[in-house]
Amino acid sequence: MAEVLFYHLQAQPLDEVLPGLLERSLGRGWRVAVQSGVGDKLSDLDTLLWSYRDDSFLPHGTSGDEFSDQQPILLMVEPDNRNAADVRFLIHDAALPDDLSYERVVLMFDGTDEIAVGNARQHWKTLKTGDHDLTYWQQNDAGRWEKKA
Repeated sequence: MAEVLFYHLQAQPLDEVLPGLLERSLGRGWRVAVQSGVGDKLSDLDTLLWSYRDDSFLPHGTSGDEFSDQQPILLMVEPDNRNAADVRFLIHDAALPDDLSYERVVLMFDGTDEIAVGNARQHWKTLKTGDHDLTYWQQNDAGRWEKKA
């Protein structure tokens, strides 16, 4: 049974929120898969993770890399778990993988995008019928996360 978290982005864009969540995941000793529904956006995310702070970077690779199975954070569009991730982030409207055998699955969606919100609602309904622990988090105006469900 996976813990599934829905993150409704409103006050800050994904690029400002995701690196901190990835840092926390690595801090817990987890390996991470970040699955995008838009392959073209992986290049921008790859660049961001190397340079999002002046004093730090997040060690990662992409699914096309030679040693992708060894990456602590793997950026991908594929639904597989080639780096044996403990936590999977779904961004840019990525589809839910068939296999949710992770410690945690984090579905992040843009609250200003009606299609993304609708898809997140459908995922919630689908997962609610399963044996998963679901929580819904929404950003307030200050950018802090508030648990809504």
